[in-house]
Amino acid sequence: MSKLRRTRKKVTKSHISSTEIGEMDMPNSKERIKEQMVCHKLGDTSKPVVGPGSDESHPQDDNNSQDDTAEMKPSPLKTSASAPGSEFNPVSSCTDDTGYSTQIPKVPQLSSRMKHIKQEMAKNRLQFVRFEATDLHGVSRSKSIPAHFFQEKVIHGVFMPRGYLELIPNPKGNEVDHIRATCFNSDIVLMPELSTFRVLPWAERTARVICDTFTVTGEPLLTSPRYIAKRQLSQLQDAGFSLLSAFLYDFCIFGVPEVINSKTISFPASTLLDNHDQPFIQELVDGLYHTGAKVESFSSSTRPGQVEICLLPEFGISSADNAFTLRTGVKEVARKYNYITSFFIETGFCNSGILSHSLWDAGGKNNLFCSSPRTEPLTTTGKQWVAGLLQHSAALSCLMAPAGSCRKRYSKESKDQKGSVPTTWGYNDNSCAFNIKCHGEKGTRVENKLGSATANPYLVLAATVAAGLDGLQSSDGALPGPDDSPELYPSQPSEIPLKLEDALVALEEDRCLRQALGETFIRYFVAMKKYELENEETDAERNKFLEYFI
Repeated sequence: MSKLRRTRKKVTKSHISSTEIGEMDMPNSKERIKEQMVCHKLGDTSKPVVGPGSDESHPQDDNNSQDDTAEMKPSPLKTSASAPGSEFNPVSSCTDDTGYSTQIPKVPQLSSRMKHIKQEMAKNRLQFVRFEATDLHGVSRSKSIPAHFFQEKVIHGVFMPRGYLELIPNPKGNEVDHIRATCFNSDIVLMPELSTFRVLPWAERTARVICDTFTVTGEPLLTSPRYIAKRQLSQLQDAGFSLLSAFLYDFCIFGVPEVINSKTISFPASTLLDNHDQPFIQELVDGLYHTGAKVESFSSSTRPGQVEICLLPEFGISSADNAFTLRTGVKEVARKYNYITSFFIETGFCNSGILSHSLWDAGGKNNLFCSSPRTEPLTTTGKQWVAGLLQHSAALSCLMAPAGSCRKRYSKESKDQKGSVPTTWGYNDNSCAFNIKCHGEKGTRVENKLGSATANPYLVLAATVAAGLDGLQSSDGALPGPDDSPELYPSQPSEIPLKLEDALVALEEDRCLRQALGETFIRYFVAMKKYELENEETDAERNKFLEYFI
């Protein structure tokens, strides 16, 4: 054992001293893969390591430490134009199917971060650590390990069957593209981003860490929604911008199913204004705060048992991480109170999942959607951004309303039996697909209301950035209206398909999103949705999602 410890210590030191890894010309080299994985795991260090009852600041164990764990606050992305992959640290010098080249940045000191984590583990007497990653639906897929193995797994990663995340039972050869990857039935490697380590208030003596996923050859999994979102945020940063965003979710609370007259029925819980239900929401909000996902507001919504939660805006990938945490946390807290939560309502419709966002400069100091108070509601930059969203709304809707039931709400107010509905936008109009809000201390922001609560938050964030950035870079995008009119003029009228089949076609034909999200991802996503369409039944769909998304 002492020899093994000396060996591990030696390997760890050699990894920490590595600042850049060359071209992967030996994909089967275990040593090269190990270096890449260790260089990746720190990720964004803008978030501190906190847990219930923990201090929000920690003394630095090294004067030269580059970890910033002083306070929890939204911070802009920090990437270098010369190292566009430095935000998310994928493998070195590899080019994915979007033509996007990544490099390993200089590695911060792992010892400082691990010291803080060990302190938290000892303080909370942690027994398990959960390694979490998102599947294509945005649902947490995880493996838990005994806490005393954590440092070893940080170095080597945790293995998981690839099919757990890509969700296609038997993909056909012509439906998927295994570019620079192994077969569908292989394992993938979960590599933790240590800045996301949090003690879970709703799970006894357990912590979680959000992971990025790699193939066993050491390359980023090109179907990973979190990787895709990080890549788009890095593209945005390279263009001189950053994104401040937050998710707003509706979900429904049901009582435990009861058998009545041989039928299983689950009744909606009463509204949260009832004191009986207040402890549930209080524990949820407090727990989310300690996991880094701060709740700005919550309320009862329009239907019995329906709750609305709005998260606090943050820069970069943190907003999607927070939404991912909420989607998992609400399920686990509800179980403690003998409830079941679902992102579907009792009529089979989807609850809404709104992405509220604004574009800022790279330093995160100025909101570029508004020039100053009491001026035009939306700047030229803002108009170009919204025009990009309008132009790509058909393809966006496929990712943001990814099931047949999700798309019902697009036509709920239309009596015409058309195949599509117009994409709407407006100022301070909650009925529009893109609602431009000009009030509040945050300044002008855009609510992307195409999304349902079942959509993957990482894909919603990535697609919104890709469409908006295309609007900024397109010469035939939005133009400022007349001086007395704030109108937008997209180059082409946009329509939202009502059928998922038509939306899949729109996604496949959208060159901008295909390039931004990657050919491999598009093929996997479309294949997964076609499989679901071929196997779904109207009555079974609601039950499937109720069980899956709770």
